[in-house]
Amino acid sequence: MAYLRKKYYFRDEDIPKEFSALYAGFDILQQHPLFSQLKGTITAKTSHLRGKKAIACVTKNGDIFVNIDSGLDASEWAYVLAHNLLHLAFGHFDKTKMPQTTEIFPLVWNKACDIYVTRFLADIGFGKALFPDPASKYSIKLNDEVKIYQYLLETEGVSPLQSYGLNMSETTDMIGIEDPIVYKNGEKNEYTETFSCAITHSLKKAVSEVGGHDISKRKDTPISKAAEWFLAHFPLLGGLASSFHIIEDIDICHRYEIHIAAVDATHGEIYANPSCGLTLEEWKFVLAHEYLHAGLCHHERCQGRNHYLWNVACDYVINDWLHEMRIGDMPDEGLLYDESLHNMSAEIIYDLIIREMRKFKKHATFRGYGQGDIFGNNGPHFEGIGKGITLDDFFRNALREGLDYHITHSRGYIPAGLVEEIRALAMPPIPWEVQLGKWFDEQFPPLEMHRTYARPSRRQGATPDIPRPSYVLQEKDLESRTFGVVIDTSGSMCSSQIGLALGAIASYAISKDVSFVRIIFCDAEATDAGYMAPEDIAGRVEVTGRGGTILQPGIDALETARDFPLSGPILIITDGYIEENIHIKREHAYLIPNGNKLPFRPKGKVFYMENKEQVLP
Repeated sequence: MAYLRKKYYFRDEDIPKEFSALYAGFDILQQHPLFSQLKGTITAKTSHLRGKKAIACVTKNGDIFVNIDSGLDASEWAYVLAHNLLHLAFGHFDKTKMPQTTEIFPLVWNKACDIYVTRFLADIGFGKALFPDPASKYSIKLNDEVKIYQYLLETEGVSPLQSYGLNMSETTDMIGIEDPIVYKNGEKNEYTETFSCAITHSLKKAVSEVGGHDISKRKDTPISKAAEWFLAHFPLLGGLASSFHIIEDIDICHRYEIHIAAVDATHGEIYANPSCGLTLEEWKFVLAHEYLHAGLCHHERCQGRNHYLWNVACDYVINDWLHEMRIGDMPDEGLLYDESLHNMSAEIIYDLIIREMRKFKKHATFRGYGQGDIFGNNGPHFEGIGKGITLDDFFRNALREGLDYHITHSRGYIPAGLVEEIRALAMPPIPWEVQLGKWFDEQFPPLEMHRTYARPSRRQGATPDIPRPSYVLQEKDLESRTFGVVIDTSGSMCSSQIGLALGAIASYAISKDVSFVRIIFCDAEATDAGYMAPEDIAGRVEVTGRGGTILQPGIDALETARDFPLSGPILIITDGYIEENIHIKREHAYLIPNGNKLPFRPKGKVFYMENKEQVLP
């Protein structure tokens, strides 16, 4: 399905009118049985489109940019989005699709494709058309882009007026025609493949509905029997099994390249390919595998790691447990199992994979080679499951209750590692402020008090002539007790979020006898603000822009400063939109909004701050 980059608001009334119309148009698109299945990434822009009056344009990489200031209503936006998606679906950027001549005139080819798409949309009557039906103007049949191209070349020349494109100017709304896509042996156009599957699925669904059949409901299949087995015989996963909708559809699995199975925990769906030929016992193993992915919240625990490699690491752990529990039969395909990784956690296995990345990238999950069977935000979205609690809470509760019942009634062996993970998930998560506090404890242990006779103790009032010691902190200990803070002031974090982080930092700094903190502000360039009291930091911060910050100069400024202690740790506050690598020689940690990630594998600890005002780029 197409993906729309959205900005999120607490209330619907806060959404600007122009964005509201675009979102409504996208919803219309998603309700259509054909267009809801097409691929493409949609981004709203106010500039960077070709032509001042441009409405939208599409690139050969699948990116669709729309001008949010075009003033269109919801139906018109649905039409525009469908227009761009069809350019990708029809393969209009493919070399083999274009006229087989020595020279291609981009304006002519773009217009030919626009006419073809406009005619298609007119035939199916989708959305509110921006252009009249081209059949009323052109006498030739408009069922072939190449023939339309040749006709335009003969009648309108090499620079025709773009009367059916979304740029409304003498430029192309298809970006990349000059360098068409050439596929190597074995490669396929994913957009045309998806379109073909979507057409087949839509047609099959329509025919089935006319005949009074619902293809989404199948009974007495090995997959459905395996799912029923968990409900009746395996209480550990029975609660999870009851909440998941299993989709047995060959076309959908083909569309999303699912060889055996995949899970979308967010929407409570498991996609099972009935054509893979597994037995009932093998399906028990596969379904248990997918249930555990969801129940253990593997989709949420990636935390900035490579998604596929994290998936592989989790697969090794789950398959090891299922082998111990003897649930079903292990399939021969898509199985990641290694006895040498027995009793290892997913985090440890992930670190091992990173060291031998070439070896593990060739492995296959139940979805297929090079693809994870855990769907993230880009997975198929059909129907969500409405729960009164959050999905993560539901998964935790289902597994915890299943575990208690399983153990109480002695329903079979469960590996200690799995029991430990379920128990850990049942515990409430540690707030980021507490985790940050522990990091401060590690960096600044309690200071040792020293005895001195330099001044009399106040407790000596009754015996002033007898000298007694008092306890004080030595000045040299206090001088080395400081740390550096590098603050990304051009990120998407708002001032309130930075203020929240700095407030927590100030409270911990004061409690650890840190009198002053060295501050570096990073925007277009690094600015050394020098030392300041922790409680004064928040008042000096000002968010100046968005994204693209380079933090390395700020790091270097701290590490080379003569007045900054060699043992002083560094805390980096950023949104994650920074350079792809940072070199830090001393102890350090990162504080980023929850849901964001760093573009590299960090060596220091990462604390995820709760982000109550999320804004997507």
